[in-house]
Amino acid sequence: MQRLYFLTPDLDTTVSIAHELNDLGLSKREVHVTGRDWQHLEERGVNNATLRQTSDVVHAAWRGVKFGVPLGLLLGVVVYYVLGEGLGSMGIAGVIIGMGVFGGLFGVWTSTMVGVSVHDVKVDKYEDEIEEGAFLMMVDVANQREDEVYSVIHRHHPEVIIDKVSREELKHHSGTGA
Repeated sequence: MQRLYFLTPDLDTTVSIAHELNDLGLSKREVHVTGRDWQHLEERGVNNATLRQTSDVVHAAWRGVKFGVPLGLLLGVVVYYVLGEGLGSMGIAGVIIGMGVFGGLFGVWTSTMVGVSVHDVKVDKYEDEIEEGAFLMMVDVANQREDEVYSVIHRHHPEVIIDKVSREELKHHSGTGA
């Protein structure tokens, strides 16, 4: 699966492309649009992008689990050896597992708080154009259909910029909407 980004100049072009993508067999769940004028998108039947697609919240949550659980487990070992007998019948396994779960939950909570404020790499790249009234469409397509989508959109709308996240952008930016 590949995410393509279409920077469209106006509402009519955006709605037209959404209908063309629907004609190609892409569902509403695979097409998300963000822009300043999102209310008119909804009125015209175009799927608005959610926080999940426009920020780094999903990847941030995964990082929170990835780092929170091991740190919680390590903290559980430290707590057990510092408090030792003061924990009663809980035992070393209970303390370590409990701290691991706490670490995971705390990691998810804190990292998603940060991830919400980090824009997706393309939303960040085209932020000025979006503020000026353009729309950014995020389209999830199978790798083998990517060329077909490119050709159909460019044939009917040559003014639309079609982009995808490059490896270089991933190195220099932490946000990739899911």
